Amino acid sequence: LPSPIPWPLTQPVTPDLLVSPSSQDGDLGSECPEDRGNWTGRLDFLLSCIGYCVGLGNVWRFPYRAYTNGGGAFLVPYFIMLAICGIPIFFMELSLGQFSSLGPLAVWKISPLFKGVGMGTILIVSLVAIYYNMIIAYVLFYLFASLTSDLPWQHCGNWWNTDLCLDHHVIKAGNNTLPVNISNTVSPSEEYWSRYVLHIQGSSGIGDPGRIRWNLCLCLLLSWTIVYLCILKGVKSSGKVVYFTATFPYLILVMLLIRGVTLEGAWKGIQFYLTPQFDHLLSSKVWIEAALQIFYSLGVGFGGLLTFASYNTFHQNIYRDTFIVTLGNAITSILAGFAIFSILGYMSQELGVPVNQVAKAGPGLAFVVYPQAMTMLPLSPFWSFLFFFMLLTLGLDSQFAFMETIVTAVTDEFPYYLRPKKASFSAVICIALFLMGLILTTEGGMYWLVLLDDYSAGFGLMVVVITTCLVVTRVYGMKRFCRDIQMMLGFKPGPYFRACWMVLSPATMMALLVYNIVKYQPSEYGNYRFPTWAEVLGILMGVLSCLMIPMGMVVAVLQEEGTLWERVQQASRPAMDWGPSLEENRTGVYVASLAGSQSPKPLMVHMRKYGGITSYENTAIEVDREMEEDDEEESM
Repeated sequence: LPSPIPWPLTQPVTPDLLVSPSSQDGDLGSECPEDRGNWTGRLDFLLSCIGYCVGLGNVWRFPYRAYTNGGGAFLVPYFIMLAICGIPIFFMELSLGQFSSLGPLAVWKISPLFKGVGMGTILIVSLVAIYYNMIIAYVLFYLFASLTSDLPWQHCGNWWNTDLCLDHHVIKAGNNTLPVNISNTVSPSEEYWSRYVLHIQGSSGIGDPGRIRWNLCLCLLLSWTIVYLCILKGVKSSGKVVYFTATFPYLILVMLLIRGVTLEGAWKGIQFYLTPQFDHLLSSKVWIEAALQIFYSLGVGFGGLLTFASYNTFHQNIYRDTFIVTLGNAITSILAGFAIFSILGYMSQELGVPVNQVAKAGPGLAFVVYPQAMTMLPLSPFWSFLFFFMLLTLGLDSQFAFMETIVTAVTDEFPYYLRPKKASFSAVICIALFLMGLILTTEGGMYWLVLLDDYSAGFGLMVVVITTCLVVTRVYGMKRFCRDIQMMLGFKPGPYFRACWMVLSPATMMALLVYNIVKYQPSEYGNYRFPTWAEVLGILMGVLSCLMIPMGMVVAVLQEEGTLWERVQQASRPAMDWGPSLEENRTGVYVASLAGSQSPKPLMVHMRKYGGITSYENTAIEVDREMEEDDEEESM
């Protein structure tokens, strides 16, 4: 006879199958989301999303796009594209993140075959983070330069100025005597930007970067230091910083708007910005421009929204938050247009030239035109400081999101090793990206920045978003996705969202992608045309993020067993531990598995632990029955 079982072992024992690899003490699912962290305040998530979406593009891209594409008439395609493309994709990203509490890589447990989409996202975000922080460094440079009684770009006669430099004060004085021909002249602010800040005359092109500009290098180091200190404790620290960085730009924007509209000639600029030209609506270009503005302004596809939502509680009302953020972002863009064009109207009157001659987009507006306009105002250093401080706060919270996305994605992949060392890992990422960005601080750095800006988040980003949309609706299944949202929010998305996810959003983005490829134009900066090798390098940047998808598929298929088709089918199904991260939220179909465990978790264990089935689970079990019936119908 075998020896009697010792007394301690007669106690109920958790079967080994049910213990996650990391839990030595036998606790079920020891990988708690508490280790991962959550938002600490009610508004942390909402303000982080607003801060992320409302960025530099709202100030320097939207107003220019609006006036070149039909003025006030541009708002028609803008809001239609917001409804078709912006809001539905935004809501989809938030839903995926909140439901799974996972970052942009680990979220592909939803269909491991497509994990390469997550890898593509991380590559795109890393490239964008490198050059976006350089723009913040330029803003810091101008911010410090504004701390003076006389702005350095106000007059000609400095060592960096050329004979072509013409001061606007001279133009004003010249109005009384002889008309001044300004067509072949350069403003002091333009020479300050290109010849002093960038020192671009020291480089002959992208292949000749020249020397490092140490003042820019120190500004870049400072901007990375600020970003690191703000994301040091993950969302616990960045969630508090956004209370300032997401709200303060609105205060400055309103101040600039009030100052702008009270200036002489302001209405000339606003009229130019908003006069509707409805004939533009017949052009496909206007609709594509509207979709592009929505696409980049909301930041869909970069993983930031998904990352932020993954730190939410399971039942947070992201449906309401989606509308608050997307509509708030659109209104901010329109408001920024008034602030910019009222100043440009005043400037055109001062210079005696039409508004379209002073209007620019991108860095040209932020670092040349607007600073020049500031010199024409009384108390110019004060207004200049305010403007650049607004750009700093607008840029920083978008950069927090990029960094949080990269850090969260990698730590969620290796939680046991990296999560306890998150601060050190964040430091390593920041240092690595700072070193990669050093080429942007050289005399030819602007050429590299333009190349990164044009190619890093172009067609690669669109491919990522289209693939995500198709995988969620076609591979994972629209019914299943809607039921997941019902588990979180208590209701299923309506026909509007389902129609957009199934047809309208992917079709619109496909059209965008085709348009981008057909209308491809080589990069240029001013009169400088990029050489062929630089074009090829840029295209490879975009293609590499797309190639991550098939590479991820090959890896996923090799990890499965059986014939090729069986492997593909197995890899496309959700992973065993896909679902809500907290045990109490795992109801119905998700009771069958545990986060952090690769083994099944029988329903009876759940009942024994929690004493029966709750009303939520009753609903979920009914949903399971429905799903089984659906599967049977499909197989027939």
